[in-house]
Amino acid sequence: MTATSAFSEPEFAAHRIRVFEEIYARQQKGVAESKEAITVTLPDGKTVPAIKGVTTPLMIAESIAMSLAKSIVIAKVNGKLWDLTRPLEQDSTVEFFKFDSPEGRDVFWHSSAHVLGEALEYRFNQGRLCIGPPIESGGFYYDIALPSQAIVPSDLQEIEKFITDKIVKEKQPFQRVVLTKAEALEMFKFNPFKLEIINEKISDDDVCTAYRCGPLIDLCRGPHLPHTGYVKAIRVHKNSSAYWKGKADQPALQRVYGISFQSAKELKEWETIQKLAADRDHRKIGREQRLFFFNDLSPGSCFFLPHGTRIYNTLMEFIRNQYWKRGYQEVITPNVYNVDLWKTSGHYEHYQEHMFSFQSDTKEFAMKPMNCPGHCIMFGHETRSYRDLPLRMADFGVLHRNEDSGALSGLTRVRRFQQDDAHIFCRSDQIETEVAGVLDMLKECYGIFGFNFRLALSTRPEKAMGDIALWDEAEAALQKALEKFCGNDWKFNHGDGAFYGPKIDIEVTDALKRHHQCATIQLDFQLPIKFNLSYNTEDVDSKEVTRPVIIHRAILGSVERFIAIMAEHTGGNWPFWLSPRQAMVIPLAAAFNDYASSVRNELHAAGFFVDCDLSHLQYQKKIALASSSSGNAKAVKGAYVTRYNFIVVVGPKDVENGTADVRTPDSKQIGVMAIADIIAYFRRMVSTYGVDDGNDRS
Repeated sequence: MTATSAFSEPEFAAHRIRVFEEIYARQQKGVAESKEAITVTLPDGKTVPAIKGVTTPLMIAESIAMSLAKSIVIAKVNGKLWDLTRPLEQDSTVEFFKFDSPEGRDVFWHSSAHVLGEALEYRFNQGRLCIGPPIESGGFYYDIALPSQAIVPSDLQEIEKFITDKIVKEKQPFQRVVLTKAEALEMFKFNPFKLEIINEKISDDDVCTAYRCGPLIDLCRGPHLPHTGYVKAIRVHKNSSAYWKGKADQPALQRVYGISFQSAKELKEWETIQKLAADRDHRKIGREQRLFFFNDLSPGSCFFLPHGTRIYNTLMEFIRNQYWKRGYQEVITPNVYNVDLWKTSGHYEHYQEHMFSFQSDTKEFAMKPMNCPGHCIMFGHETRSYRDLPLRMADFGVLHRNEDSGALSGLTRVRRFQQDDAHIFCRSDQIETEVAGVLDMLKECYGIFGFNFRLALSTRPEKAMGDIALWDEAEAALQKALEKFCGNDWKFNHGDGAFYGPKIDIEVTDALKRHHQCATIQLDFQLPIKFNLSYNTEDVDSKEVTRPVIIHRAILGSVERFIAIMAEHTGGNWPFWLSPRQAMVIPLAAAFNDYASSVRNELHAAGFFVDCDLSHLQYQKKIALASSSSGNAKAVKGAYVTRYNFIVVVGPKDVENGTADVRTPDSKQIGVMAIADIIAYFRRMVSTYGVDDGNDRS
């Protein structure tokens, strides 16, 4: 049996296609034929004439340059992501995005998920598709419910071949329709999962959208690629189990993962990186270096072992040092609050299912999932004056979020965590200065960690709350701060701000060229209103309430997640200042054990994480002694496996002279030094956050 012979169109597809085609034909016929002229404004300010209901972003790109049209994957129209082939509806600002942008990658991988969904329906006729999103870390997946069949590796190979040989070659166009709730229920009546989404998410008088590529029609907001031929290289690389909605009491599903690119070369580069990433997986490093573990008795909550705790505490101390020199005040706030707090803040309405709540004395309480409401209580605890501002309030409080069990993943998605969380309460005229201070802190910290980063200003969305004039003032302040910080080396994300304020999105790039969002700079106009926060102005006679602006900010974000990112970024070769195992003292022979122990104790007393390896005593006869600068090869190798930054070897001359031979695990010689000089050298490495310790982190 050939791979494609196992594939056939599912019976329910004909009904779905018939409903789609009827609605699509009606909507296409209803497109305005007035030929009304509209104007398109490009990012450089140039304008292009267009026709309402006819001109598409792709047509505009083609009119500029065919090379541009071939390189882009999605457009943004009036701040909203928009299909390249969807006609414009009014005067519009239009931006174009390539695959190398976050917007481009998300859309490319979302469309690829639909391609995968089509293949899954063809391969497993009795299956029912659930959801198929792009993944933040790269690629996409599709969940499918299969009543009595397990997906095996050979299925993945057949699915990939079907996609490449048929779906991609056919260049199936992505077509969009708008559906009423009744139409959506009719279209997807054979899929209970889609019906559940429709009934839960769409009100009776609301509409939704669906997209078609080939025989697949999926409930989807979009937007998508023009056609499936854009997906020139794809790998269906793994599968796993999952639960509907990520909850163990819901139906069991099978999840199939894929990755796709515009060229085979990019796919090959990705596969190379995946091999490196497997070796650098933070869960693997955590096991090998005995840093942390998880237990089913407390899912999503990490047990940090002594060496992992050293990293955790060092990171927090690093941030505390930044706070000290930048005028932050650290506070401690409760972990548990009456839910009235969360009702005031609005979190209860929008975030309740992700909060751990319980009853006590007939009242409902909840573990805090974030610190900002508690900080609002602190600000409002006493009368504030304009002289008190800016007030920079920092908190390492423990947070709990009830993440779905299916979403938990090592340290990157947990239920219990801590953040380097801070809230700056300031006047509107202080926004620019305060944001500039956060950006400076960001630059210094990420420079020490070895991260490059990209910045974007997310502006007012359609459903923004608050005074538009305040929004405009705040956005102008953020823009000015960005321009002073990095010139034009940032971009706009028009309309992507939160409903309560604009923000600066920060994306770091690690050693494997993966992108992560850790830091946050978010303005908030709404919490001060909800908590009735105010301060006295210089005008003592004024009776107007003057609200502060809150700047939510974090540099590390979740400390747990940041440790995972750093572990994979460094490959477990921690920089000396952050390392949980900074040096190993090794005597050349048993006769020098006492001296080795004394050297270890002296370095330990100076504040360094140092061990002394005496285990070679049983192998004494196997040790080849070369000189005072040569070491026990077996012991040195063992130290490398556990990632010590330095090997401190002691022999007869060292006992005589009060010295030790310092080297790196790969035998780079630092030199024979007095113990006091070693301490001074180590202290200099810590104080300068030096990474020139001989470890290869590439």
